[in-house]
Amino acid sequence: MRYRILGKTQIRVSEIGFGAWGIGGMWGAARDEEAVAALTRAFELGVTFYDTAMVYGDGHSEELIARALGAHREEIVIASKVPPKTMRWPVRPGDPIEETFPADWIIECTEASLRRLQTDYLDVQQLHAWTPDYVMETDWYDAMEQLRAEGKIRAFGVSVNDWDAYGGLGLVQAGLTDTIQVIYNIFEQRPAEKLFPAAQAANVGIIARVPFEEGLLTGALTPDTQFDQDDWRREWLTPQRLQEAARHLEPLSAFLNEDRPTLARLALKFCLSHPAVSTVIPGMRTVAHVEDNCAASDSKLLTAHLREELARHAWNHGWAYPWAEETEGEITVEDADA
Repeated sequence: MRYRILGKTQIRVSEIGFGAWGIGGMWGAARDEEAVAALTRAFELGVTFYDTAMVYGDGHSEELIARALGAHREEIVIASKVPPKTMRWPVRPGDPIEETFPADWIIECTEASLRRLQTDYLDVQQLHAWTPDYVMETDWYDAMEQLRAEGKIRAFGVSVNDWDAYGGLGLVQAGLTDTIQVIYNIFEQRPAEKLFPAAQAANVGIIARVPFEEGLLTGALTPDTQFDQDDWRREWLTPQRLQEAARHLEPLSAFLNEDRPTLARLALKFCLSHPAVSTVIPGMRTVAHVEDNCAASDSKLLTAHLREELARHAWNHGWAYPWAEETEGEITVEDADA
């Protein structure tokens, strides 16, 4: 495993991180023992960065990290997230910050995450959505600074809205964040246009999420794929969309070789080959996932020429996530702890 520095935080992180949404649920049948085995194997292979969130299984993802890795707390880096109090994604321009991220909510959620993770501090706490309007607000920032002053977090950042490649740009330019988490992959390359250069100039750490486009860029999904009843992608990746995706995936086979023998390996190396990226966080639920993903950290990055060739395969499909069209009821911190 190779390591990088997470921007101005100076925190050293594994370049392959552990995306812990899947172990919390919503990706098919969840098996805690399998999740614990995956987390344990990741640590054995040198993974030190673990990204979770309060809403991943109502905190169950955080609990599993504590169960598997509690004895190694000082050797790992844990990032979590504060959900909008409205429990609506995305946060939209005009959504009052006193309804989405009031200071007391940020503090309460952080303290609840600390309890579930059985730790005194988070290495990185993040807002789990964002709108550029909030650059002009101070309550969320003051709450994060208070948590840092109290030693409950080491750094803070924002996980920008899904498919919003530009929404975090003003935040970075204003110097108000340590990290930005953003969707970045072979299909979604827009963050490299403006966000990444700005992050490099401001020394903001980039956490690249969704490197596999929710499984499409692993090559494991076909137009005939049948999703589990408990897999949220049943609604999102319809047979028609899977057929459309197959046409964009087929040309990528030309980029495979002995250094990148699978589409998944190519996808991870694409993310890691951009110098702005500190870590990439594929979702991992099994030991097999862990071992295959960690193999991408072999120092053999893509050349500039190859990245230019892959730029021709960017694909902005415009598919909104199912939850972007729904409004969920508000929950309390106590509910999230249940």
